[in-house]
Amino acid sequence: MNELPNCPSCASTFTYDDGLQYVCPECGHEWSKTANTDAADDVPSVRDANGNPLFDGDSVTVIKDLKVKGSSLVVKVGTKVKSIRIVEGDHDIDCKVDGIGPMKLKSEFVKKA
Repeated sequence: MNELPNCPSCASTFTYDDGLQYVCPECGHEWSKTANTDAADDVPSVRDANGNPLFDGDSVTVIKDLKVKGSSLVVKVGTKVKSIRIVEGDHDIDCKVDGIGPMKLKSEFVKKA
């Protein structure tokens, strides 16, 4: 017999197949059949301002003047940043900018070079 997965919400074993999704009759939770295959990827999906995916080691270009917090320095438009590292959090790019030093950037202010 084909075994169905337990409910991810209440762990009930009484789930049933309803076309493109599974349904739990005890708590009413519904989830997609493909949800389990998509959850296996632990790589954070970070995209630049144009929607291109960014990965560790990529080079990016700054698309807006960015003031450096706590100093009078500015990262100018067109500054190329090499060897970025993707991290979790609000500022999702960890990098070293020439002339300024190590800093964190938001992916919405860069484009892939």
